[in-house]
Formats: sequence, C-alpha cells, structure tokens
Amino acid sequence: MIGPSSSHTAGAARIGKVVRQIFGEQPTQVDIFLYESFAKTYRGHGTDIALVGGLLGMGPDDSRLSESLKIAHENGMEVLFVPKKEKAEHPNMVRMDVSNGTHALSVTGISIGGGNIQISELNGFKLNLTLGIPTIIIVHQDVPGMIAKVTQTLSNFGINIGTMTVTRESKGEKAIMIIEIDQPDIGNLLEEIKELDDLYSATFFK
Repeated sequence: MIGPSSSHTAGAARIGKVVRQIFGEQPTQVDIFLYESFAKTYRGHGTDIALVGGLLGMGPDDSRLSESLKIAHENGMEVLFVPKKEKAEHPNMVRMDVSNGTHALSVTGISIGGGNIQISELNGFKLNLTLGIPTIIIVHQDVPGMIAKVTQTLSNFGINIGTMTVTRESKGEKAIMIIEIDQPDIGNLLEEIKELDDLYSATFFK
C-alpha cells in the first residue's frame, strides 16, 4: 500500500478506481467533494493523490500513485478539490462528479477502514454497495423488457443471481441494475450485455 493510512489512501484509491470502472473511461473533468476527515486531511494523508490515481486506473500499491496529480494533468484531466464543511454520513466520505463532455457520472464513496469501501450513491440513487462479492452494475434507459433481457442473458450463461436491485431516476429516464451473482467467472457475459439496446454502461466487480 502507498501512503500513511489504509482509510485515507488505500480506500480512496479503490473508490477512484471504481468510479473509473463504472464511468468506463478516463474522465476529462473531475470535481471531488470531500467531507469531514477527508476534507481536513486530504493533502497530508495523500487522499487527493489516491483518488486521482484510482481515476487513472491505479491500484493502492501502484508505484506511480505519488505522481498521479502530475500524470492526470499530462493526460488532460482537470481536477477540482472542494472540501465541504457540512456533516456527512461517514467521516471518510467523498463525492466524485466526473464527465468527459459527452456523458457524466456522480458517485459517492465511503472508505470504511482497512482499505475497504462502500458506494452509497450513484447518480443520485441511494445504494449500499460494498463490492465484497461479484457484482454487475448496469446503467440503462428505463424501457419495457430491459430487465428480462438482462436476466435472460445471465441465464444463458448459467449465472445465478443472488440479489438484484433496480432503481431509476423517474419513469422512462435512466435506470440502474445492481446484480450480485454467485460466481466470479462470467466469461464474456459482459460483452453480450453491452450489445443490448438502450444500455449506457455495464461493469463487473469481483
């Protein structure tokens, strides 16, 4: 692990990397809103370089992590840190608003200790996602039949669903499926899902 604190660096790097994975590519604009402990110590504990390193695809042990702000600048990523004064649901909480000019994503993450994280909000949807078991996150248009298409695709691959959460901004708008599955090996399932109409992104965490 790079950095002085598993909560402030390892957990932060993992949050950044998860945001990158859900977004599907490197963002060009990043607004990082830091709360409570994160807001007070983000420079001294390396939370800033860890979050940005994660957005660049780096893990907590990546030797380039200390240079992440420089690398982000060289890669055209504009980063704004905004320490917030209000109380949060957890002292190590961050909201990251990322965009690339064509689409945007907002994710709230919490570093819960020992390098473990929780995703508590995604594009305004309240979640309780720890990513401790294999999980597929799908962002799609709220259209009839979408859930059936996805579950049929999983069935075709012989993949069993443990839990499934579906939420949406409003009727007919963007929606999110969070599917926890039993097995970590999914073959090329994700590629099949990405071929479906009305789908924005599909990400697998194991």
